[in-house]
Amino acid sequence: MKASLDIAVEVQSEPFAMDYGYEAALQQRTDIGAIVSFTGLVRDFNETPDVTGLTLEHYPGMTERTLVGIGEQAAQRWPLQAVRIIHRVGYLTPGDPIVRVLVASAHRRDAFNACDFIMDYLKTQAPFWKKEHSNEGVYWVKERHTDQQDAARWSSSATL
Repeated sequence: MKASLDIAVEVQSEPFAMDYGYEAALQQRTDIGAIVSFTGLVRDFNETPDVTGLTLEHYPGMTERTLVGIGEQAAQRWPLQAVRIIHRVGYLTPGDPIVRVLVASAHRRDAFNACDFIMDYLKTQAPFWKKEHSNEGVYWVKERHTDQQDAARWSSSATL
């Protein structure tokens, strides 16, 4: 009997611990052989070399639906048992965690690929907007061509 897929998404302003979501992804299941996680942090550089903070805005409701949809797309490509996506919004400072993605699967390669896929799609499809604060002022972060290239590579069957 195939176990069900468990997808959970949280969009929050509160900080989370670096191991947050791990226990929930496992849920005492014995069909999980690997959990791969990614945690993104605020850097002190980006469009300027002196980023002092970052404000993340989002479209409530739509954001959560989009993140669940990205998790579902990953599960259509790889056999997954669980997906956790935790994303912060509000004002953050360098070193703060922004996003945490955990992917559980029976096999490590599926979990690694699915986690990578989720981050690429999150960067290009999720309705988040970033405003950076620096010594030069405050400005909206522009879309990166490289993020679109990263997401486009998943349309090739060679990456599966």
